[in-house]
Amino acid sequence: MELALLLVSMAAVVLAATAISPRLHVPAPLLLIVVGAAASYVPMLPTIHLESEVVLLGLLPPLLYSAAIQTSLVDFNANRGAILRLSVVLILVTALAVAAVVEWLVPGLGWAAAIAIGAVVAPPDAVAATAVAKRIGLPRRVVTILEGESLLNDATALVALRTAIAFLAGSLTVVEVGLDFVRAAGGGALVGFAFFLLIAWLRKRITDPLLDTGISFLVPFAAFVAAEEIHASGVISVVVAGLLLGHKAPIIQTAQSRITERITWRTVAFILENTVFLLIGLQLDWILEDVSESTLPGSRIALVCLLTLVTVIVVRVVYMQATWLLRRSNPIPPAWTFLIGWAGMRGVVTLAAAFVIPEETPHREVLLLVAFTVVAGTLLLQGLTLPLLARLLDVPAPDPAEDALARAALLQQAADAGLAKLDELEYDDHHGVSDQIRARLDQRSFAAWEQLATAEDAETPSQLYARIRGEMIEAERAKVLLVRSKGNIPSDVVSGVLAMLDIEESMLDAAAEAPVRTRIGSIAFTGGRQCDDLDAFPAVDTVPDPVCATCLADGTPWVSLRQCLTCGHVGCCDSSIGKHATAHFHETLHPVMESAQPDESWRWCFVHNLTG
Repeated sequence: MELALLLVSMAAVVLAATAISPRLHVPAPLLLIVVGAAASYVPMLPTIHLESEVVLLGLLPPLLYSAAIQTSLVDFNANRGAILRLSVVLILVTALAVAAVVEWLVPGLGWAAAIAIGAVVAPPDAVAATAVAKRIGLPRRVVTILEGESLLNDATALVALRTAIAFLAGSLTVVEVGLDFVRAAGGGALVGFAFFLLIAWLRKRITDPLLDTGISFLVPFAAFVAAEEIHASGVISVVVAGLLLGHKAPIIQTAQSRITERITWRTVAFILENTVFLLIGLQLDWILEDVSESTLPGSRIALVCLLTLVTVIVVRVVYMQATWLLRRSNPIPPAWTFLIGWAGMRGVVTLAAAFVIPEETPHREVLLLVAFTVVAGTLLLQGLTLPLLARLLDVPAPDPAEDALARAALLQQAADAGLAKLDELEYDDHHGVSDQIRARLDQRSFAAWEQLATAEDAETPSQLYARIRGEMIEAERAKVLLVRSKGNIPSDVVSGVLAMLDIEESMLDAAAEAPVRTRIGSIAFTGGRQCDDLDAFPAVDTVPDPVCATCLADGTPWVSLRQCLTCGHVGCCDSSIGKHATAHFHETLHPVMESAQPDESWRWCFVHNLTG
């Protein structure tokens, strides 16, 4: 009962802190560490020792898997050079640098133990860095590199830690060190690929979303344990399996299974990610109590902790600047490089790995405090200053307007592919089903294009539809609940109807989003295809105070305006009643139009259905 009460209390604290953190403008991980550290001194609370097995086997695999299945394999591959340099080379450089500092400051420690603590504090944490990066809106390439690094750096650090511990026991030679690295990396990748093949084969034969999601809960633990059993890297095994399964999910899973798995793992990751930071803070009391019994003077302990913290920060920043100077192809902008260097917050893996250091290691209690100091210090120092640094360096966040344009163009291309397939199909349509399909595709495309711009404070047709239909669904749900209360309809029938209303209501959210009025420059979204018409018709200054003359003549309103780049004709968009811009194309075959909305210069090719 006491354990259950403790778990419930921790969950409540995690949820409360996560809800409060946006109002305090403080990332939830940082707030939870502070709350946990304060709670560790509350007399009525039991002392919680975070065991390494709990983290490395119970928490790390699901956290890695959750991040891996949501990571774009395409983006990961595009940035693999930077990711590998950070997750392998930088980890080893940091471990050696920290080892030199600690071995110098702690008498009688030895190089093996020094390298062990260096490996412990070397890997940045996936959750901390990306949570802060996404909250403040860092460029997507920066977030991709940080996510990719955090997926692999734990493997390098844990292998280095295992090697150092083996040296402590005197059971490993220098030649065996290299072989151990090769076995860990290669074996982990092979095990992960084998699990991918197995789960992919199963998923092609499973249509039950609950069974599919249940299988996904086994993957990270099974892949981790299987790899570790052959002395390979469980981290790499989980990451490889997760990356490949996430990449192939649209092919090997049903739509319902993908939705169920995505929501389930987001919930699991949310709870675990935030709980681990509370657990980190809860370790402070007993770690300080153990250090108080150390034979080293307090000033020396403080110096070791401080210089180790400085070392891990400085080495990462200097390494990033050095690698930027050496890059000649597709370099990351220097401001982004500095941000990546500064976003090196450590997390729960660092603290858990510290507990793996054997208890007979000299000054082990000091090494545990070093690990805690690096975790708390980087989270508080770098985590709190990263938003300010991003503003000072003027690093651009992802442009919501460009995202809206890319989304609309991609949906348009998808709709065109679907309509082309519709034209190829053979069917007897005596009920106008094809017209209904075309109308629904148009509504989806229009809703996406309407996110780009509209008149100030005006409601787009899709927003109006979402608002009206939303109020109707509320009335429908109230009626269903009234019928349910009378008990005349089977409960499973009522539940099915309510679920249908829920699904329809959830689909209204995208249409109800406010239009984006951020400036849209000339961007290219061609889906990898060449468009001679877009090349032939660059953006121009649109006519001042544009109007759709046909709409004025017909007495109909427009949503947005488009200008033909061949003759300058202005017509209304397809979300408008008249669709006069498209009508102009069909009449003249002039291929390219440009947005005539203020501060917009994106173009659309009618011939190839591409945006530029």
